[in-house]
Amino acid sequence: MTDFPHQHTAHCESGVMSTLLQYHGYPLNEAMIFGIAHALTFVWLPVVKLNGMPLVSYRTAPRSIIKRTCRALGLKLSVQKFANPEEGKTALDNALASGKLVGLQTSVYWLPYFPEQMRFHFNAHNLLVYGRDGDDYLISDPVFESVQRCPSEDLQRARFAKGALAAKGMMYTLQVPRQPENAAAQLPDIIRRAIGKNARQMLAPVFFVGVKGIRTVAKNIEKLPEKHDEKYQKLFLGHLVRMQEEIGTGGAGFRYIYAYFLEQAAQICGEPAFQAASETMTAIGDEWRQFAAMCVKQCKKPAPEGCANIAAFLRGIADKEEALWRGLKQVASIRQPETFVKP
Repeated sequence: MTDFPHQHTAHCESGVMSTLLQYHGYPLNEAMIFGIAHALTFVWLPVVKLNGMPLVSYRTAPRSIIKRTCRALGLKLSVQKFANPEEGKTALDNALASGKLVGLQTSVYWLPYFPEQMRFHFNAHNLLVYGRDGDDYLISDPVFESVQRCPSEDLQRARFAKGALAAKGMMYTLQVPRQPENAAAQLPDIIRRAIGKNARQMLAPVFFVGVKGIRTVAKNIEKLPEKHDEKYQKLFLGHLVRMQEEIGTGGAGFRYIYAYFLEQAAQICGEPAFQAASETMTAIGDEWRQFAAMCVKQCKKPAPEGCANIAAFLRGIADKEEALWRGLKQVASIRQPETFVKP
Protein backbone atom coordinates (compact mmCIF):
# COMPACT_ATOMS: atom_id res chain seq x y z
CA MET A 1 0.00 0.00 0.00
CA THR A 2 2.34 2.69 -1.22
CA ASP A 3 -0.40 5.15 -2.21
CA PHE A 4 -2.63 4.99 0.84
CA PRO A 5 -6.01 6.86 0.75
CA HIS A 6 -5.36 8.94 3.86
CA GLN A 7 -8.07 11.13 5.42
CA HIS A 8 -7.50 14.20 7.57
CA THR A 9 -10.38 14.33 10.05
CA ALA A 10 -11.35 16.21 13.21
CA HIS A 11 -11.32 13.30 15.64
CA CYS A 12 -9.05 10.26 15.78
CA GLU A 13 -11.51 7.47 16.59
CA SER A 14 -14.26 8.45 14.15
CA GLY A 15 -11.62 9.32 11.55
CA VAL A 16 -9.89 5.95 11.85
CA MET A 17 -13.19 4.09 11.54
CA SER A 18 -14.18 6.12 8.48
CA THR A 19 -10.86 5.41 6.73
CA LEU A 20 -10.92 1.73 7.73
CA LEU A 21 -14.44 1.26 6.43
CA GLN A 22 -13.85 3.23 3.23
CA TYR A 23 -10.83 1.03 2.58
CA HIS A 24 -13.20 -1.95 2.73
CA GLY A 25 -15.78 -0.36 0.44
CA TYR A 26 -18.10 1.46 2.86
CA PRO A 27 -18.41 5.13 1.73
CA LEU A 28 -19.07 6.55 5.20
CA ASN A 29 -17.43 9.83 6.21
CA GLU A 30 -16.40 10.85 9.71
CA ALA A 31 -19.67 12.61 10.52
CA MET A 32 -21.74 9.58 9.50
CA ILE A 33 -19.54 7.31 11.64
CA PHE A 34 -19.89 9.67 14.60
CA GLY A 35 -23.66 9.78 14.15
CA ILE A 36 -24.41 6.08 13.75
CA ALA A 37 -22.23 5.46 16.82
CA HIS A 38 -24.53 7.91 18.69
CA ALA A 39 -21.34 9.38 20.10
CA LEU A 40 -22.46 12.92 20.96
CA THR A 41 -22.97 13.61 24.65
CA PHE A 42 -22.08 15.84 27.55
CA VAL A 43 -20.58 14.25 30.64
CA TRP A 44 -19.51 15.95 33.87
CA LEU A 45 -17.49 13.72 36.22
CA PRO A 46 -15.91 15.80 38.99
CA VAL A 47 -14.63 12.67 40.78
CA VAL A 48 -12.38 11.99 37.78
CA LYS A 49 -9.56 14.49 37.32
CA LEU A 50 -7.78 15.46 34.13
CA ASN A 51 -4.73 17.63 34.77
CA GLY A 52 -6.22 18.42 38.18
CA MET A 53 -9.55 19.57 36.73
CA PRO A 54 -12.92 17.75 36.73
CA LEU A 55 -13.47 15.58 33.67
CA VAL A 56 -15.86 17.05 31.12
CA SER A 57 -16.49 15.25 27.84
CA TYR A 58 -18.56 16.01 24.77
CA ARG A 59 -18.39 12.48 23.35
CA THR A 60 -18.90 8.95 24.63
CA ALA A 61 -16.10 6.90 26.20
CA PRO A 62 -12.96 5.88 24.28
CA ARG A 63 -13.45 2.79 22.06
CA SER A 64 -17.24 3.26 22.05
CA ILE A 65 -17.26 4.71 18.52
CA ILE A 66 -15.36 1.68 17.20
CA LYS A 67 -17.61 -0.82 18.98
CA ARG A 68 -20.92 0.90 18.23
CA THR A 69 -20.13 1.47 14.56
CA CYS A 70 -19.37 -2.20 14.01
CA ARG A 71 -22.46 -3.24 15.98
CA ALA A 72 -24.70 -0.89 13.99
CA LEU A 73 -23.38 -2.11 10.63
CA GLY A 74 -23.23 -5.78 11.61
CA LEU A 75 -19.46 -5.96 11.17
CA LYS A 76 -17.00 -8.08 13.10
CA LEU A 77 -13.76 -6.58 14.36
CA SER A 78 -10.81 -8.73 15.37
CA VAL A 79 -9.34 -7.11 18.50
CA GLN A 80 -6.15 -8.22 20.24
CA LYS A 81 -4.28 -7.11 23.37
CA PHE A 82 -0.91 -8.35 24.55
CA ALA A 83 0.78 -8.93 27.88
CA ASN A 84 4.11 -9.23 26.07
CA PRO A 85 5.14 -6.24 23.89
CA GLU A 86 7.23 -8.44 21.58
CA GLU A 87 4.18 -10.58 20.85
CA GLY A 88 2.28 -7.41 20.01
CA LYS A 89 5.00 -6.31 17.59
CA THR A 90 5.05 -9.72 15.90
CA ALA A 91 1.26 -9.72 15.54
CA LEU A 92 1.36 -6.28 13.92
CA ASP A 93 4.10 -7.33 11.50
CA ASN A 94 2.22 -10.51 10.56
CA ALA A 95 -1.01 -8.58 9.94
CA LEU A 96 0.79 -6.08 7.70
CA ALA A 97 2.57 -8.90 5.83
CA SER A 98 -0.82 -10.43 5.05
CA GLY A 99 -2.02 -7.12 3.56
CA LYS A 100 -4.28 -6.01 6.39
CA LEU A 101 -4.96 -2.44 7.42
CA VAL A 102 -4.41 -2.31 11.18
CA GLY A 103 -5.90 0.02 13.75
CA LEU A 104 -3.95 0.76 16.92
CA GLN A 105 -4.71 2.46 20.21
CA THR A 106 -1.67 4.45 21.32
CA SER A 107 -0.30 7.14 23.60
CA VAL A 108 0.06 10.58 22.00
CA TYR A 109 3.08 11.33 24.19
CA TRP A 110 5.35 8.75 22.55
CA LEU A 111 4.53 9.46 18.90
CA PRO A 112 7.55 11.43 17.61
CA TYR A 113 5.72 13.01 14.66
CA PHE A 114 3.53 14.97 17.08
CA PRO A 115 4.97 18.45 17.73
CA GLU A 116 6.33 18.66 21.27
CA GLN A 117 3.70 21.21 22.32
CA MET A 118 0.93 18.79 21.31
CA ARG A 119 2.21 15.81 23.28
CA PHE A 120 0.53 14.84 26.52
CA HIS A 121 -0.12 11.59 28.39
CA PHE A 122 -3.31 10.40 26.68
CA ASN A 123 -3.43 6.66 25.99
CA ALA A 124 -6.52 6.45 23.76
CA HIS A 125 -5.28 7.93 20.49
CA ASN A 126 -6.27 5.84 17.47
CA LEU A 127 -4.34 5.55 14.22
CA LEU A 128 -3.92 3.17 11.29
CA VAL A 129 -0.79 1.32 10.20
CA TYR A 130 -0.76 0.46 6.51
CA GLY A 131 2.79 -0.76 5.96
CA ARG A 132 6.42 -0.91 6.99
CA ASP A 133 9.55 0.48 5.39
CA GLY A 134 12.72 -0.78 7.03
CA ASP A 135 12.49 0.08 10.73
CA ASP A 136 9.70 2.61 10.17
CA TYR A 137 5.99 1.93 10.28
CA LEU A 138 3.82 3.82 7.80
CA ILE A 139 1.06 5.61 9.68
CA SER A 140 -2.25 7.14 8.67
CA ASP A 141 -3.04 9.37 11.66
CA PRO A 142 -6.31 11.22 11.01
CA VAL A 143 -5.38 14.33 12.95
CA PHE A 144 -2.57 15.04 10.45
CA GLU A 145 -2.92 16.27 6.89
CA SER A 146 -0.64 13.61 5.42
CA VAL A 147 0.70 10.16 6.23
CA GLN A 148 3.51 9.80 8.78
CA ARG A 149 6.44 7.52 9.58
CA CYS A 150 7.20 6.17 13.04
CA PRO A 151 10.28 4.21 14.17
CA SER A 152 9.39 0.79 15.58
CA GLU A 153 10.83 1.57 19.02
CA ASP A 154 8.67 4.69 19.39
CA LEU A 155 5.54 2.89 18.20
CA GLN A 156 6.19 0.16 20.76
CA ARG A 157 6.36 2.77 23.52
CA ALA A 158 3.15 4.37 22.28
CA ARG A 159 1.32 1.04 22.14
CA PHE A 160 2.40 -0.17 25.57
CA ALA A 161 2.40 3.05 27.59
CA LYS A 162 1.08 2.56 31.12
CA GLY A 163 -1.47 4.62 33.02
CA ALA A 164 -5.14 5.48 32.57
CA LEU A 165 -6.75 3.87 29.49
CA ALA A 166 -3.59 1.82 28.88
CA ALA A 167 -3.96 0.15 25.47
CA LYS A 168 -1.85 -2.95 26.23
CA GLY A 169 -0.86 -3.02 22.59
CA MET A 170 -4.45 -3.10 21.35
CA MET A 171 -4.74 -3.66 17.62
CA TYR A 172 -7.81 -4.28 15.49
CA THR A 173 -8.64 -5.32 11.95
CA LEU A 174 -11.94 -5.66 10.11
CA GLN A 175 -12.85 -9.33 9.85
CA VAL A 176 -15.07 -10.90 7.17
CA PRO A 177 -16.60 -7.63 5.97
CA ARG A 178 -20.33 -7.59 5.28
CA GLN A 179 -21.29 -6.57 1.74
CA PRO A 180 -21.36 -2.74 1.64
CA GLU A 181 -24.51 -2.70 -0.51
CA ASN A 182 -26.41 -4.66 2.16
CA ALA A 183 -25.43 -2.15 4.82
CA ALA A 184 -26.41 0.75 2.53
CA ALA A 185 -29.92 -0.66 2.13
CA GLN A 186 -30.38 -0.66 5.89
CA LEU A 187 -28.75 2.71 6.51
CA PRO A 188 -32.00 4.70 6.96
CA ASP A 189 -33.11 2.41 9.78
CA ILE A 190 -29.61 2.39 11.29
CA ILE A 191 -29.60 6.19 11.28
CA ARG A 192 -33.03 6.54 12.88
CA ARG A 193 -32.13 4.08 15.65
CA ALA A 194 -28.84 5.91 16.29
CA ILE A 195 -30.54 9.31 16.51
CA GLY A 196 -33.10 7.90 18.93
CA LYS A 197 -30.35 6.44 21.12
CA ASN A 198 -28.43 9.72 21.06
CA ALA A 199 -31.57 11.61 22.08
CA ARG A 200 -32.14 9.30 25.05
CA GLN A 201 -28.48 9.75 25.97
CA MET A 202 -28.79 13.54 26.01
CA LEU A 203 -32.10 13.42 27.90
CA ALA A 204 -30.84 11.00 30.58
CA PRO A 205 -32.41 11.63 34.02
CA VAL A 206 -29.10 12.01 35.87
CA PHE A 207 -27.38 15.21 36.93
CA PHE A 208 -24.00 14.57 35.29
CA VAL A 209 -25.03 13.49 31.77
CA GLY A 210 -26.58 15.22 28.79
CA VAL A 211 -28.76 18.30 29.18
CA LYS A 212 -28.85 17.89 32.96
CA GLY A 213 -25.05 17.68 32.96
CA ILE A 214 -24.84 20.99 31.08
CA ARG A 215 -27.07 22.62 33.71
CA THR A 216 -24.90 21.15 36.48
CA VAL A 217 -21.80 22.74 34.97
CA ALA A 218 -23.66 26.08 34.68
CA LYS A 219 -24.42 25.88 38.40
CA ASN A 220 -20.75 25.17 39.16
CA ILE A 221 -19.63 28.13 37.05
CA GLU A 222 -22.06 30.41 38.87
CA LYS A 223 -20.61 29.37 42.24
CA LEU A 224 -16.96 29.74 41.21
CA PRO A 225 -16.43 33.23 42.75
CA GLU A 226 -17.73 32.22 46.17
CA LYS A 227 -15.92 28.88 46.30
CA HIS A 228 -12.58 29.42 44.55
CA ASP A 229 -9.89 32.04 44.08
CA GLU A 230 -9.29 33.83 40.79
CA LYS A 231 -6.47 31.49 39.75
CA TYR A 232 -8.67 28.41 40.04
CA GLN A 233 -11.52 30.15 38.23
CA LYS A 234 -9.25 30.84 35.27
CA LEU A 235 -7.94 27.27 35.24
CA PHE A 236 -11.48 25.89 35.41
CA LEU A 237 -12.87 28.04 32.59
CA GLY A 238 -9.78 27.43 30.46
CA HIS A 239 -10.17 23.70 31.00
CA LEU A 240 -13.75 23.83 29.70
CA VAL A 241 -12.63 25.68 26.58
CA ARG A 242 -9.80 23.24 25.91
CA MET A 243 -12.04 20.19 26.23
CA GLN A 244 -14.65 21.77 23.97
CA GLU A 245 -12.48 23.28 21.25
CA GLU A 246 -8.93 21.99 21.28
CA ILE A 247 -8.90 18.19 21.40
CA GLY A 248 -10.24 17.09 18.04
CA THR A 249 -13.90 17.94 18.53
CA GLY A 250 -14.39 19.64 15.19
CA GLY A 251 -15.44 22.74 17.15
CA ALA A 252 -18.28 23.39 19.59
CA GLY A 253 -17.86 20.06 21.37
CA PHE A 254 -18.62 17.92 18.27
CA ARG A 255 -21.86 19.84 17.58
CA TYR A 256 -20.77 20.84 14.06
CA ILE A 257 -19.84 17.25 13.21
CA TYR A 258 -23.22 16.04 14.41
CA ALA A 259 -24.99 18.78 12.44
CA TYR A 260 -23.33 17.47 9.27
CA PHE A 261 -24.44 13.95 10.18
CA LEU A 262 -28.04 15.21 10.50
CA GLU A 263 -27.76 16.92 7.11
CA GLN A 264 -26.74 13.61 5.52
CA ALA A 265 -29.42 11.78 7.51
CA ALA A 266 -32.07 14.07 6.01
CA GLN A 267 -31.07 13.02 2.48
CA ILE A 268 -30.63 9.32 3.21
CA CYS A 269 -33.86 8.99 5.20
CA GLY A 270 -35.88 11.46 3.15
CA GLU A 271 -36.69 13.29 6.39
CA PRO A 272 -36.97 17.12 6.25
CA ALA A 273 -37.10 17.28 10.05
CA PHE A 274 -33.49 16.07 10.17
CA GLN A 275 -32.44 18.94 7.89
CA ALA A 276 -34.18 21.44 10.18
CA ALA A 277 -32.47 19.78 13.17
CA SER A 278 -29.10 20.08 11.39
CA GLU A 279 -29.59 23.81 11.02
CA THR A 280 -30.65 24.13 14.66
CA MET A 281 -27.64 22.10 15.81
CA THR A 282 -25.33 24.35 13.79
CA ALA A 283 -26.85 27.39 15.50
CA ILE A 284 -26.42 25.71 18.89
CA GLY A 285 -22.80 24.99 17.94
CA ASP A 286 -22.34 28.71 17.30
CA GLU A 287 -23.63 29.37 20.82
CA TRP A 288 -21.18 26.83 22.28
CA ARG A 289 -18.45 28.76 20.47
CA GLN A 290 -19.78 31.99 22.00
CA PHE A 291 -19.78 30.32 25.42
CA ALA A 292 -16.08 29.45 24.93
CA ALA A 293 -15.33 33.05 23.92
CA MET A 294 -17.06 34.30 27.06
CA CYS A 295 -14.93 31.95 29.17
CA VAL A 296 -11.74 33.19 27.51
CA LYS A 297 -12.76 36.82 28.04
CA GLN A 298 -13.45 36.14 31.72
CA CYS A 299 -9.99 34.55 32.05
CA LYS A 300 -8.25 37.54 30.45
CA LYS A 301 -10.35 40.33 31.96
CA PRO A 302 -12.30 39.03 34.98
CA ALA A 303 -15.56 40.86 35.61
CA PRO A 304 -17.61 40.71 38.84
CA GLU A 305 -20.69 39.35 37.03
CA GLY A 306 -18.71 37.38 34.46
CA CYS A 307 -19.30 33.89 35.88
CA ALA A 308 -22.99 34.58 36.47
CA ASN A 309 -23.40 35.75 32.87
CA ILE A 310 -21.56 32.71 31.52
CA ALA A 311 -23.73 30.39 33.63
CA ALA A 312 -26.93 32.04 32.39
CA PHE A 313 -25.78 31.73 28.78
CA LEU A 314 -24.94 28.05 29.27
CA ARG A 315 -28.40 27.40 30.73
CA GLY A 316 -29.83 28.89 27.56
CA ILE A 317 -27.80 26.40 25.51
CA ALA A 318 -29.13 23.56 27.67
CA ASP A 319 -32.72 24.69 27.05
CA LYS A 320 -32.19 24.73 23.29
CA GLU A 321 -30.48 21.34 23.29
CA GLU A 322 -33.29 19.84 25.33
CA ALA A 323 -35.91 21.10 22.87
CA LEU A 324 -33.88 19.80 19.92
CA TRP A 325 -33.31 16.34 21.39
CA ARG A 326 -36.96 15.94 22.41
CA GLY A 327 -37.96 16.69 18.83
CA LEU A 328 -35.35 14.32 17.40
CA LYS A 329 -36.44 11.55 19.75
CA GLN A 330 -39.97 11.80 18.40
CA VAL A 331 -39.00 12.01 14.72
CA ALA A 332 -36.46 9.18 14.95
CA SER A 333 -39.10 6.77 16.23
CA ILE A 334 -40.97 7.00 12.89
CA ARG A 335 -39.79 4.23 10.56
CA GLN A 336 -39.96 5.16 6.87
CA PRO A 337 -37.70 2.70 4.99
CA GLU A 338 -39.52 3.34 1.72
CA THR A 339 -38.11 6.87 1.63
CA PHE A 340 -34.52 5.65 1.31
CA VAL A 341 -32.40 7.76 -0.96
CA LYS A 342 -29.05 6.24 -1.87
CA PRO A 343 -26.17 8.53 -0.75
